Amino acid sequence: MSHRVVSLPNWTWDSEQASDEYLTWHAAARRDCAREIVQMTHLAGSGHPGGSLSSIDMYLVIYAHAKLDAKNPWADDRDRVVVSHGHTSPGVYSALARIGYFSAEEAVLSFRRTSNVFEGHIEREVPGVEWTTGNLGQGLSAASGMALGLRLNGHDSQVYVPMGDGEQQKGQISEARRFIRKFGLNNVTALVDRNRLQIGGDTDEIMPQDLTAGWASDGWVVQEIDGHDPSAIYAALRRAVHDKENPHVIIANTVMGKGISFMEDKAHYHGVAANAEEYARAAEESEDDPALWNLAPLRAAIEAGVPKTVPDLPASWPEFATGTPRTYEAGTKSDNRGAFGNAMLDVAQANARDGFTPLAAFDCDLEGSVKLGAFHKEFPNHFFQSGIQEHHTAACAGALSTCGIGTVFADFGVFGICETYNQHRLSDINHSHLKLVCTHIGLDVGEDGKTHQCIDYVGVLRNIFGMHIVVPADPNQTDRAFRYMMTQPGMWFLGMGRSKLPIVTAEDGSPFFAGDYEFVPGRGDWIRRGSAATVVVMGTLTGRAVEAVDALRASGLDVGIAHLATPDTIDREFLDELAATKKLITVEDHSVRTGLGECLASALFAAGHAMPHLRLGAADYCPSGNAESVFASQGLDVAGIEKSVREFAG
Repeated sequence: MSHRVVSLPNWTWDSEQASDEYLTWHAAARRDCAREIVQMTHLAGSGHPGGSLSSIDMYLVIYAHAKLDAKNPWADDRDRVVVSHGHTSPGVYSALARIGYFSAEEAVLSFRRTSNVFEGHIEREVPGVEWTTGNLGQGLSAASGMALGLRLNGHDSQVYVPMGDGEQQKGQISEARRFIRKFGLNNVTALVDRNRLQIGGDTDEIMPQDLTAGWASDGWVVQEIDGHDPSAIYAALRRAVHDKENPHVIIANTVMGKGISFMEDKAHYHGVAANAEEYARAAEESEDDPALWNLAPLRAAIEAGVPKTVPDLPASWPEFATGTPRTYEAGTKSDNRGAFGNAMLDVAQANARDGFTPLAAFDCDLEGSVKLGAFHKEFPNHFFQSGIQEHHTAACAGALSTCGIGTVFADFGVFGICETYNQHRLSDINHSHLKLVCTHIGLDVGEDGKTHQCIDYVGVLRNIFGMHIVVPADPNQTDRAFRYMMTQPGMWFLGMGRSKLPIVTAEDGSPFFAGDYEFVPGRGDWIRRGSAATVVVMGTLTGRAVEAVDALRASGLDVGIAHLATPDTIDREFLDELAATKKLITVEDHSVRTGLGECLASALFAAGHAMPHLRLGAADYCPSGNAESVFASQGLDVAGIEKSVREFAG
């Protein structure tokens, strides 16, 4: 087993060609890496040795010459290496060990074991790994977000994106390369490991592609090289780094399983480790000291337990000033999305210095509808119009949010949530701080009909462990909730309908969510208190529910109403107060199966409470129509809410 390399010569891209010193180092390093790739996967009994061996020459050249410091792995101005085909983790880990990020022993002994961070697909918790890319097609989008972060933070650094050739079949890659070209992110260099094999066999048979034509059509300079010749890899990367006018893709022709004879050019070893007989054969073929292939001490070390020595991933969320909240007066109507747009501008201005603000916004051809126009006008270099490319945009925005930039991705609910769930899930795994803002959620989308009714957003987003869900009642609460979100790390969702809404008022007629009101996640806001029953409402329907409750109270039925903006976070005090009333009615512009009603029922049960509970919400997809008629079809207009509550609580 080789040991940690504590220092290397300062190799850069300055020389015309790779130095003899580097080439000598590369040859020895490759032998070590090939052995460790076979050992990692064999000891784990699973993994992806084939692609690791076809990519390893590229990894070594990149990691040895990029602006990286193993002693300071998270330096702000470092180059980024975003490995998109994350299943080649054995190659990534062994290459990073060569340049001193951690010991090779730790990676080999703990690969694919729960005791450490060296997982089967690369994970951001490993120093030197920039993005967790378990699902193919994500790396180029994440890299573009990091390239934007470098630009906004004033760093002239490079971003390298090794990729597989099979994953080129993913449409998100096309979205990303168009985005990179549009915004002049010419510090991004992609490298395609063209070994021509994937799990099912020959890539050209599974899905034919002209890689050169595809990348060139989107404005990239294409270089084709021998992906196992370190001199050729160096020369191609040097040309890319020194070209400030164009992004480059390097198509590196390689051999699956290169260096292990029985694995070479065999699709079988894309995802299958060497068995005992094959391991012995690889050891016999190697020019290494046979002792390095001896498994007995490795197994003994695994049995004894492998301590974790790599440092923890540092936090990366800056502090934000929130500006002064706006008040929307009682008796007026305004849409929550407009209040969001105003608050977004306010927060950006409150943190602006010399024309720079540590905020950015992404849009997918809906700027006017999601109310980003004012921010775009004042901070044009911080606004990124991605076109109708939601998958790329979600991943790109998530990556940018880890670069010290408060990042907002604003979209319609059906696109920003339903269409991009996987991208948000990966952003959460990567400790993203994305602020996802979606308008046109629920049946309030109105005339657009079934295809655009995002009525399952709570049920979907609750599955993302790091996501916090906020669905405000009116413009005043929207304003304060957004400002609060921007002070918090992690992923947050702000959901809003389409229509203009009445300002929710207290019993004295003043705006309920204004004045000294503070947004507090988990707290239920009691708008009226009553003893016969309590209506708990979320979001768009709050004004209608308050009107219905006031009519019931005027008729002598003592019904209370509270608003809960955070269905996934409910504090115990609120649950206990609810349980003290006789009956519960939940009202929501959401599926009754997975939204507010389900969240409250689960929370009450967990707290030891049981009570009669009526759920009002969307019981099915609805036809087109104005918002009021669509709500009425589901009994969610004022009259429908009043009738249901009276029958249940009277």
